[in-house]
Amino acid sequence: MRVVCLSGGVGGAKLARGLHDVLSPGELTVIGNVGDDIEVLGVHVSPDLDSVLYALAGVNDDERGWGRAGETWRTLDSVRAWGGDGWFRLGDLDIGLHLVRTAALRDGERLSVVTARLVAAAGLASRILPATDDRLRTSVVTPAGTFPFQEWFVVRGHDDEVDAMVFDGADAAVPADGVVEAIEDADLVVIAPSNPYTSIHPILAVDPIRRALAARHVRVVAVSPLIGGRAVKGPLDRMLLRMAGGTSPAHVAGCYPGLIDALVIDDADTPAASDVPLVVSATLIRDSDAARRLAEVVLEAA
Repeated sequence: MRVVCLSGGVGGAKLARGLHDVLSPGELTVIGNVGDDIEVLGVHVSPDLDSVLYALAGVNDDERGWGRAGETWRTLDSVRAWGGDGWFRLGDLDIGLHLVRTAALRDGERLSVVTARLVAAAGLASRILPATDDRLRTSVVTPAGTFPFQEWFVVRGHDDEVDAMVFDGADAAVPADGVVEAIEDADLVVIAPSNPYTSIHPILAVDPIRRALAARHVRVVAVSPLIGGRAVKGPLDRMLLRMAGGTSPAHVAGCYPGLIDALVIDDADTPAASDVPLVVSATLIRDSDAARRLAEVVLEAA
């Protein structure tokens, strides 16, 4: 069964790991958000791609929810000691990957090619594809001004209310090689329990990707990132209230108009009127077993 998963953030990486574990080798393709990408201290960081890579390789930090297990911070401590900017948390193990990626990009390689090589180095049969090799960056429009995503999320602690999202470069961006073909060849497309506004909409802002989903010949199943109408972590519930008017399953489904055929929601969310069928299950991914169980629910919804 060929499955494509659109993913961003921690929740997306966790479900991607569950799908990776229950599918046969080579059956999973993850299309990752690159709107969060940032250059820090001269290195190119792709947080959402790396979260998926670390999760699938089994080296992610489950307690912290991001980055590498067993991480140390001596390099960042040295940066700060020398008066450098240490607001973005780069661990020592993490920096090694960023250095390899940055050197390859500066040699003219495309992000998708570099990512494929990193996936191969991790010994994975699943594929991880950036939505685009072109520069696409998310900005957040707030009452206090418009900020690059990482400045809003990390520096400002995502405390500002959000009025809109801007995806700089999306108009000119084209899908990375293999992205549209993966969607067209899939037996199922999954939208992970990621924040729609910050993680999935940047992928859909690449118009050929949205059109490929709209023209799908297979089911698209989304997993709600809310439990009991609240975000497990992060600002999504506040964003939905402000920009969509509520946090019900219908409001989550409304983030994907015409693009999904079913929405998996948590037991804590009361099913209500929705434009798409709702599948009720336990959606909190506490560990790898929960990730596999949710992945099986998603596959059954196909």
